[in-house]
Amino acid sequence: MKILHTSDWHVGRTFHGRDLLEEQESVLGGLADAVSDERVDVVVVSGDLFDRAVPNAEAVAVCSRVLKRIRHAGAQIVVTPGNHDSAARLGFLGAFAEAGGLHLRTRIAELAEPVLLADDHGPVAVYGIPFLEPETARHALGVPDAKGHGGVLTEAMRRVREDLAARPGARSVVLAHAFVTGGEPCESERTIAVGGVQDVSGSVFAGVDYAALGHLHGQQTLADHLRYSGSPVAYSFSEARHTKQVWLVELGPEGLAGVEGRALPVPRELSALTGALDDLLLRPEHDAVVDHFLSVTLTDRVRPLDALRRLQARFPHAVHVEWRPEGGRPGELRFAERVRGRTDEEVACCFLEDVRGDRPGDRELLLLREAFAAAAREED
Repeated sequence: MKILHTSDWHVGRTFHGRDLLEEQESVLGGLADAVSDERVDVVVVSGDLFDRAVPNAEAVAVCSRVLKRIRHAGAQIVVTPGNHDSAARLGFLGAFAEAGGLHLRTRIAELAEPVLLADDHGPVAVYGIPFLEPETARHALGVPDAKGHGGVLTEAMRRVREDLAARPGARSVVLAHAFVTGGEPCESERTIAVGGVQDVSGSVFAGVDYAALGHLHGQQTLADHLRYSGSPVAYSFSEARHTKQVWLVELGPEGLAGVEGRALPVPRELSALTGALDDLLLRPEHDAVVDHFLSVTLTDRVRPLDALRRLQARFPHAVHVEWRPEGGRPGELRFAERVRGRTDEEVACCFLEDVRGDRPGDRELLLLREAFAAAAREED
């Protein structure tokens, strides 16, 4: 049996305010081609199908079209909710969807009830563990003393292994959305720490043939049977060096037979530029990144006005600008000392100079004095 392991689609997410629905549909729709080309039997999505608990209509429409394409390509689909999804909303009409080959495993009470599939070598049990928020899950699972994510996932996997033991000869796949020890996070993931504890030991997933993990956005291998697929699209500049892939997992007669990566298309590359604004706008060597999403660090001694708009005249997909003047900001680490004993007006002028790189003009000084006078009257 061939399984395509994916996760963290985050349909509906934006990138620094830019809509990504077109890019998401292009990349995710391509999974249907992989299903056809590789003769995939099952596509699994290990959490965060959507980016929000209540996705907008456009995101729902994109997701619906993608799932329909995958199903028409011939694969069964198994989905579990992540920390961004609403399990209740995602599982709505789940029983009806299952009849059409879309299996939504969203209920904690049913996490040990697998999707049962079969190939020439016998049965395959696919268990979907929805994201377990510890405070809620420990009571739902009847383990009130369980600590953090590790505690509730330990109980969830105990139930999975108990059910699996009653199915002799069945091979097994588990979907889970968690931060497993040894994984490397990036900037685009929302923390799932509760009381400072978010890590789960990889040993929790012992006893199954393959654990399809979700939550971390970089593809990673923690063990042969324990892997993150990563997100199919980059959602932060910290992912610029990621190679976005999915895992093609093959189960043989005795269990896990092999895992291979399959690269996904990159709808728009990520790049970073550093330099003075005028140089970035004029130098021809930057032509290569004109169509990339850009994060720009400006080194001008004085903060340029309207920098992002000016950059977008040449780089239409520049989405992030940071000002770090060459040599650092004067007195950057001594601000407290610099303002000690000064008047409110002097402090305000000092602040503006630090932020903008120049002192306020006469008109601005007049406005500041009027504001301080009004504040003094209000205090009196």
